[in-house]
Amino acid sequence: MNTKTLLLFVGITYAVLTGAMVQAATEVIDQVVAIVDDDIIMASELRERLAAVTNNLEARGIEPPPENELIQETLDRLILESIQLQKGSRAGVRIPDEQLNQAVSRIAAQNNMTLEQFQQALEQRNQSYNAMREQIRREMIIQRVQGGNVNQRIQITDQEVGNFMGTKEGQSLTQPQYHVLHALLALKPDPSEREIAAARTQVDQAMQRIRGGEPFKQAISASNLPYPLTGGDLGWRKLDDLPSIFSTIVPQLTPGETADPILSDSGFHLVYLEAVRGGEQVVTQTKARHILIKPSEILTDEQAGELVAQLRARALAGEDFSELAREYSDDIGSAQEGGELGWTNPGQTVPEFEAAMAGAAPGQISKPVRTQFGWHIVAVEARRQQDVTDQASRAKAMDYVHQRKYEEELDAWLQQIRDEAFVDVK
Repeated sequence: MNTKTLLLFVGITYAVLTGAMVQAATEVIDQVVAIVDDDIIMASELRERLAAVTNNLEARGIEPPPENELIQETLDRLILESIQLQKGSRAGVRIPDEQLNQAVSRIAAQNNMTLEQFQQALEQRNQSYNAMREQIRREMIIQRVQGGNVNQRIQITDQEVGNFMGTKEGQSLTQPQYHVLHALLALKPDPSEREIAAARTQVDQAMQRIRGGEPFKQAISASNLPYPLTGGDLGWRKLDDLPSIFSTIVPQLTPGETADPILSDSGFHLVYLEAVRGGEQVVTQTKARHILIKPSEILTDEQAGELVAQLRARALAGEDFSELAREYSDDIGSAQEGGELGWTNPGQTVPEFEAAMAGAAPGQISKPVRTQFGWHIVAVEARRQQDVTDQASRAKAMDYVHQRKYEEELDAWLQQIRDEAFVDVK
């Protein structure tokens, strides 16, 4: 360790562990440990973050690194956070309280707690709920700053996506997954014909119960069977991860179906397909138009709702919906096209809008519906079943390629802003 590094470590360690010079009749004084552009990092901030990092490592059963490394890594992280938060402030990035509340509620739900239980759990660990909220707000600002700066550095061509889909990794990524249940009626080595026949009779009896509507797990565990069937839930598996004896059978099953018994050297197998995800995807698409009326300084929310109701009445009376959309709709993207939305997939619009659209048959106009954007009416023109398997696979591949590039570009961008910033470690 050179002299400069040693002095830095001694200075930071002293500030972190003591916080201030303690003398007779004096108060504990906080200290600046780093200046970062227009911001400063205090010893108290560093101490708090070190405590949080240490507690997190201990909770996960991870041995903390040597103290000097932990202090340096934590300070470096605080410096990078400060740079990004300052960028966010200059760009006007804000996290509304409503959005922050939703994020905190999601974290509580992920821990199987209500928001009140989550607050109580924090208090029991002597952690401040308000401080935790503000830390989440800072992290959300940082995520927005990173996304806005890093995504513009990423360019992905159709050729790149196609090339990735042709690789073994790409093919594995886009493979469907199967949730499979399995049961085995084991046979001893070199069984006699009589033993095989007896086992087959029992397996056939289990199959009759299954085909009669009895749940798979219940049918194979029936207590009156002379030989036990063993097995269980194989979980979600891609085709390549399934036992080879099942790989040609499982894709032929539909969810809820049990394959005919399979005889192998180990015995009779029963295979049940619980569900499939990521395979052939056929969705119901809706072709629709809409009119959006936004509340404003001159139009209250109530007035916006009344106006959209009047427009619905006019359309039902025979006026052209598309012409009304061109004249009145506040949706800049669709107004000039007569409110045209084209064919939409499930989940493509906000839930309230999608529910209103789903509730209208082709040729009908929905009742007024309020969303976060304002008041809408939706004119449904047609519906169709559409196979979107290829699009879904390509979208999954695109997301993977993007995420890989994002991680590479994020590291490069963080290094760049660190090099460009003025940082003075005390």
